[in-house]
Amino acid sequence: MRISTSWGQQQAVDSMLDRQYQMSQTQLSLGNGKAIQTPADNPAAAARAVDTSSASAQNDQYTRNIQSATTRLSVEEQALSSAGDILDRIRSLTLEGMNGTQTDESRQSIATELRQTLQQLVALGNTKDGQGEYIFAGSRTTTQPFTIDGLNVNYGGDQGQRMVAAAAGLQVATGDNGADVFMSIRGGNGTFVTSAGATNTGTAVVGATSVTDASAWDGGSYSITFTSPTDYEIRDVNDPTNTVISTGTYTGDTGTIAFKGTQLNLTGNPATGDTFAVGPSSSQDVFSSVAGIINAFEAPGGGAAMNNQINAQLQNLDQAATSFLDTRTKIGARMNTLDQQTQIGADVKLQYASTLSDLQDLDYASAISKFTQQQSALDAAQQSYVKMQNLSLFNYLK
Repeated sequence: MRISTSWGQQQAVDSMLDRQYQMSQTQLSLGNGKAIQTPADNPAAAARAVDTSSASAQNDQYTRNIQSATTRLSVEEQALSSAGDILDRIRSLTLEGMNGTQTDESRQSIATELRQTLQQLVALGNTKDGQGEYIFAGSRTTTQPFTIDGLNVNYGGDQGQRMVAAAAGLQVATGDNGADVFMSIRGGNGTFVTSAGATNTGTAVVGATSVTDASAWDGGSYSITFTSPTDYEIRDVNDPTNTVISTGTYTGDTGTIAFKGTQLNLTGNPATGDTFAVGPSSSQDVFSSVAGIINAFEAPGGGAAMNNQINAQLQNLDQAATSFLDTRTKIGARMNTLDQQTQIGADVKLQYASTLSDLQDLDYASAISKFTQQQSALDAAQQSYVKMQNLSLFNYLK
């Protein structure tokens, strides 16, 4: 078989070009520090690197989610802390207004300040996060949750709750809706509420109330009627026979009425025919409780009727303060979870980085040795080609 001179030269050129390409690939690896330039270099490692990079990117997104959620929860916690401070101020003003030395005019001044605190409380309910979204609007984050008209406050959000993915399968709430925090608050002591009859003429005022035996309380509605300044009877309002279920004697200026696992502490002197109602707690918003105090102070006269109305609202405020505190406790638990997940995410990120390094990073010592060998081989091939290209039969005959 004849082998032409041009074919031999072409083979030599192809060999040199191939060596140049291999050397350029090695040089590229030395430049960017990557062992894999194309998937063809190591298909299995390249596929694993793609999967690992995707998982790492997802982990980075979880980290950003956590940072955003932590910021939003911090804003909510601060808003509820300020709301708690406002409730303390309202309580202080209320107790000041109940002092026997106050006049209708001075109570009106206190009511004016209470109106301002109510505005502040509504403003806190409309707190926004750093993205301009309402914290307490539920899932309707672009809708202002609370609007006020006089003393009436309405809720325009929903009962949804925004969640964020902090990890695969881990959803954490980034806020609480205003319906749960501000609107759905159990009245009274959380189990039952009391109220004084509108036609009472005595000076008796209901103070602290409590549940002494939860198993005995049936959640019914009852009326306490004083048949004399010292004697009373209790009837079940829902009983069609209106049967007396208990009687008792009220002693002195202070006393306790207890029945069906409940206890009411009274001060003052009731009059014959005075009544007090006891019924199960229902939900009342914190704004209505403040409005009730304002209305009581703005009404002239003061006295036992005002004190009974205000004492009932003070109990509602205590329940609201407890609701705020409970919500802050939940927020703290969520933030702890996010902090722990942040550390877990940081550890996972290091693992992904280590895996990618093992798959992609270049072994410089091996690569430099390989580059030196390739360069030597290329030099030898080039020198051989220079000598071979001048060879011919005429040169041989010489």
